[in-house]
Amino acid sequence: MAAAPAPAQPKGATAVLVLADGAVIWGQGFGAEGVAVGEVCFNTAMTGYQEVISDPSYAGQIITFTFPHIGNVGSNIDDIESPNPHALGCVVREAITPAASFRSTRNFDEWMKAWGRIGISGVDTRALTKRIRLGGAPNGVIAHNKVGKFDLRRLRLQAAGWPGLEGMDLASVISATQNYGWDEGLWSMHKGYTANHENSGGPHVVAIDYGMKRNILRNLVAAGARVTVVPARTSFDEIMALAPDGVFLSNGPGDPAATGQYAVPVINALLEADMPIFGICLGHQLLGLAVGARTVKMQQGHRGANHPVKRLVDGRVEITSMNHGFTVDTETLPPTARATHVSLFDGSLAGLELTDKPAFSVQYHPEASPGPQDSHYLFEKFVAQLSPFKAA
Repeated sequence: MAAAPAPAQPKGATAVLVLADGAVIWGQGFGAEGVAVGEVCFNTAMTGYQEVISDPSYAGQIITFTFPHIGNVGSNIDDIESPNPHALGCVVREAITPAASFRSTRNFDEWMKAWGRIGISGVDTRALTKRIRLGGAPNGVIAHNKVGKFDLRRLRLQAAGWPGLEGMDLASVISATQNYGWDEGLWSMHKGYTANHENSGGPHVVAIDYGMKRNILRNLVAAGARVTVVPARTSFDEIMALAPDGVFLSNGPGDPAATGQYAVPVINALLEADMPIFGICLGHQLLGLAVGARTVKMQQGHRGANHPVKRLVDGRVEITSMNHGFTVDTETLPPTARATHVSLFDGSLAGLELTDKPAFSVQYHPEASPGPQDSHYLFEKFVAQLSPFKAA
C-alpha cells in the first residue's frame, strides 16, 4: 500500500521529522543543520533536558519532550552526564527562548549547534506522544535545513531502512576507551562539583562503562567508594587485576542481548567469584541475562522523572527517573533471583536481587539528576556491603 501523500510544506518550515511509515511532521529547526536517523521516543520529565540529551543511554534516539517549554533555562557546563551529548536530536513544542537562569552560560540553541545535535520546534508533541504510545517507538529521520530544502523521498527511505535498536550493541561504541579513576562528588550550590579525597581507604569499586552517567559515579563517591572506570569490553582477569571490592554495572544504550554477547560471560565469572555487584538500567538487564532471564523490547519504554516504583520488601513507593526501552521478563527469572521492585505503571520488573550471590540491580536511575532523590540509598547500601568483603 502506497504511503499517504506528505502534507504540504508550511511557509517558513526549516525542519522536518519523517517516520518510517512515511508520516511527515514539519516545524522550525534549531541547533545544528543536518540529518540524523534513529528511534523516536518520548520523555515526560519537566526538568533536566540537558542531562537527558547528554545521557549515553539515548544513543541512537531522537527525543520528543512532552513538557512544552524546553531550553528556557539555557545550558551550562555542569548539567551534563557525559563529555558529549548522545541523543541524535530532540522534538519540542515551543520555540527556544532566551535563557532565563543565572547558571546559564550558553543559549540552548547554541549548545545544540555546538554539539551537532538537531532540534525541531513547533510540533504537536501531544499528538506525536500519543502515536508512540499506541503504535510503539518508530524509526525516524530528523532533518534541519535553514533554507527549508528537503528530499522527502530520500528521508523516507532512510527512516524505513534503519534497522532499529533490536540486535544493536551501542555500549562498546560509546564506552570509555581506557581505564580512569573518578573522585568527583556531588554538586553543591557554593562549590559546584569538587573532588573528594577522603575515600582513599574506602572500598574499591570497579565500574564497567556501558554508557556511564557522571552522576552515578558521583553518588558512588558520595557513598564512600574509591572508583575506577573500565571500558565495556574489559575482561574478568583485567577487572580482578585491579583488586576490586565490588563491581558496578552501568546504564547504557542499545539491545542488552547484543551487549550481553561479551558482557554476560564476564558477569558470570564475577558471580562465580562471589564478587559483590550492583547494576543500573542496562547493567540490571545484563545481570538478568547472566542468571538466565530473558530481555524483551517494550512498545514505548519508560522515559521520564516521575515513574512510581513499589519496593516489595515493605511496600514503600519511590518516585524514580527511568530511561529504558527493554525490560527483563519477570517470568523468566530463575529461582535464585527474586523481584525487589516493580513499576506501578505497568507491573514490569524494576529491581532484582540474587539469593545465592551478593548481587542486586534496579531498572531505574537512582542517581536521578536533577531528581527525584528517593533512591539514593541504593548507593549507600551497595558500598556498605563491601566493607566485609574488603576485610576478607
